[in-house]
Amino acid sequence: MDSSTTAGLWDRLTGLQEAPATWLVIATGLAALALVAPGPVWRVSRNAVTIAHEGGHGLLALLTGRRLDGIRLHSDTSGVTVSRGKPTGLGMILTAAAGYTAPSLLGLGGAALLSAHRITLLLWAATALLLAMLVMIRNAYGALTMVLTGGTFVLVSWLASAQVQAAFAYAAVWFLLLGGVRPVFELGAKRRHGGAPDSDADQLGRLTHTPAVLWLFLFHAVALCSLIGGGRWLLNL
Repeated sequence: MDSSTTAGLWDRLTGLQEAPATWLVIATGLAALALVAPGPVWRVSRNAVTIAHEGGHGLLALLTGRRLDGIRLHSDTSGVTVSRGKPTGLGMILTAAAGYTAPSLLGLGGAALLSAHRITLLLWAATALLLAMLVMIRNAYGALTMVLTGGTFVLVSWLASAQVQAAFAYAAVWFLLLGGVRPVFELGAKRRHGGAPDSDADQLGRLTHTPAVLWLFLFHAVALCSLIGGGRWLLNL
């Protein structure tokens, strides 16, 4: 790759893109809501939230010095991340807390980039994260899911028009912000009916010797605050 091509790619990555019209931002938000609200659709679209959830566990495991053995994504939209290291302590707590907070925080970060008119940077950064996560996938369904998701980002980033890229980026960020809220409410409902005894909130309760409901409250706070803050950025309020 010659220097001019390298410079062109760098300019494309770091350059500013024109903000889409307000109607498009609202339309992509409604489209994302349509993927989150109905039960039958959510059972499919939730796979994307699971990718962010398990990716959050994996990233914090690496950042806290744990050894990441692998990630599995399942067709029922569940997932599991296996890491090795000290079974207690701050590293394990941060790793366990990262799952339910990751989709919302990723959405908030994406909203910050879009509010700064960094659409291309957002798409390429998301592609890089998906490719990095693909390396750690340890089952066929998970690999297929990652290839399809990452491939979609690659195609949009390189082949789509600027308006399509903007619509896709805004829809993806809206989906993370909205999709980060529903799993926390689902977890709360399961726990009220005696389900999910080994959920992230329960594991965190045992690790910190605190009530699991406090961690559930934290998950709610992160999800709702990210949705409000990210939504304001996206709508330029």
